[in-house]
Amino acid sequence: MAKAPQTDDETPKKKRRGASVMAWILMAMLIGGLGGFGVTNFGGGASSIGAVGAQKISAEDYARALRTQMSAMSQQMGQPLTFQMAQAFGLDKQVLQSVIDNAALDNEAARIGLSVGDKSILVKLNEINAFKGLDGKIDPVIYDQVLKQNNLTKAAFEAGIRADTARQLLQTSVGSGLTTPATLIDTVAAWAGEQRGFSLLVLREKSLPTPLAEPDAAALQAYYTTYIADYTRPEAKRISYAALLPDDIAADMPVDDAKLQQIYQSRLSEFVIPEKRLVERLGFATEADAAAAKARIDAGTSFETLVQERKLTLADVDLGDVSQSQLGDAGAAVFAMTEPGVVGPLNSTVGPALFRMNAILAKQETTFEQAKPDLAKELQTEAAVKAIADKVNAIDDALAGGASLADLAKEQGLSLSSTDYAAGAEDNDPITADKAFVDAAAKLAEGDYPQAILLSSGGVIALQLDSILPPAPRAFDSVKDQVTTAARAEALAAALSAEADRIKTAVEAGSSLGSFGIVSRSAAVDRQTRLPQTPNAVVAAAFEMQPNDLRVIQDQAYIAVLQLNSITAAPSDSEALAAIRAAIDSNGARSISDDVLQLYTRALTAEAGISLDQSMINAVNAQITN
Repeated sequence: MAKAPQTDDETPKKKRRGASVMAWILMAMLIGGLGGFGVTNFGGGASSIGAVGAQKISAEDYARALRTQMSAMSQQMGQPLTFQMAQAFGLDKQVLQSVIDNAALDNEAARIGLSVGDKSILVKLNEINAFKGLDGKIDPVIYDQVLKQNNLTKAAFEAGIRADTARQLLQTSVGSGLTTPATLIDTVAAWAGEQRGFSLLVLREKSLPTPLAEPDAAALQAYYTTYIADYTRPEAKRISYAALLPDDIAADMPVDDAKLQQIYQSRLSEFVIPEKRLVERLGFATEADAAAAKARIDAGTSFETLVQERKLTLADVDLGDVSQSQLGDAGAAVFAMTEPGVVGPLNSTVGPALFRMNAILAKQETTFEQAKPDLAKELQTEAAVKAIADKVNAIDDALAGGASLADLAKEQGLSLSSTDYAAGAEDNDPITADKAFVDAAAKLAEGDYPQAILLSSGGVIALQLDSILPPAPRAFDSVKDQVTTAARAEALAAALSAEADRIKTAVEAGSSLGSFGIVSRSAAVDRQTRLPQTPNAVVAAAFEMQPNDLRVIQDQAYIAVLQLNSITAAPSDSEALAAIRAAIDSNGARSISDDVLQLYTRALTAEAGISLDQSMINAVNAQITN
């Protein structure tokens, strides 16, 4: 029996198991302009990997189908797919079964005398844009070239289309007319359309009857010991390095006041920000309309009401913080206002408009003397980066000549230091955050000679691996704050869980859930509902309960008491239920058709008999691997 169907939005459509290899070839042509499949001829058209009845399975058809499927999956994954990866996904077995099914259908079509005429072939060819010239018609020259690029002859390609069309006719005759049983549609639709209403009491620390005690030293030490894996530093590399960073020499770089003045003037808009207003603008078709609206505001109607009447939101009319010049003709009147309010009608780029001024933003000015320290630092840092870049060749030459890190520190002015670097550790030294350092450290092995590496900051560094350090617990004092936070969170969760159990017991005995805190009451929701700031476990639990049932929900730090209020069947005349039923009907019929076609092709294979040449299959796979 077919599995219960799902809607198109929930799961990918299942591929028809009898889908032909030629259909994949045609699709690749339409999408990729027939880019080469890279299939080598396996000793001529007679080479086969097996047969179903009298119908041979071409080795080239199998290879081409496998490459096409691998190419399609590569596009989905966004990275090249190796044959080993394809095998891990079972792609080779799927393709092999596909070509076997096609051979079974071809064998049956030949047995019953099902054939396709030349006119049908021409119709199919006319659907392939890759074969067409500028006039929109099939160009014989282009047709031949495209087939040649894909290791196909005209006779073989058209024979493939003929066989493909015959298979489709056979499949349609077997799989068409199948419908989803009404009982299945009714059952699944009722399940999917059902709704639940519930009450929810979320517990927080203030919900506890007594304050939570802070963990003492013994409790913290016990927590640290219990979860020592969380506070263990991973395997690390002890790395010696010589580095020269911009900050090391920036302060020594000379500063030209005239240059600073020039930079300040070129970026004056950053340092002198004119007075601005927070403004909203509501435009009208005519000045009379705008004047009438202003009269209503003067009489007490709110600006928000006018916006809503125009079917707009405040976001639609918000201009943000604007200068007087940005408001054009309306600027003078708006900036004449000394407090929030509405002014107008005034001319604007959208016609007569009312302007609401919400706040005055004072002029901001940073003088040259105030900006000078930051500008000087920027200029010195740029000079430092350039000076370091000028030393890189000398550093490279020194390292190539066998200089040690100590030699670099002495001769090139680098500073010598070391760090215990562990990938992903949160207590690594700041210099290890640079991506160039991370990449170099990952490749660093014992015995490697130091090399100069440019950091993203503009600095230069040379690394040397001293030793590998095994994983080791971090000292308690260094992680005490983290341990305290985690231990307290665990204790709070335990206390809230116990309080939730107590409340559940009390409500089951007759107390009101609302007597223990603020209860939120949810409207009836379906199984797909996602409630804001609420874990999915809440809705999932509601659909496992009966009215008035209570359940404690604990999802990490979220703890609540859930009470089911109602179970409601979806209205039989609702549009949502009709859409669900239509999707179930469509997907169910497709699933049943797929299953029938699978059974049909397997029966044809068993009746006709199948033989496979595993050595030839291995040869094809080996060629694709290479």
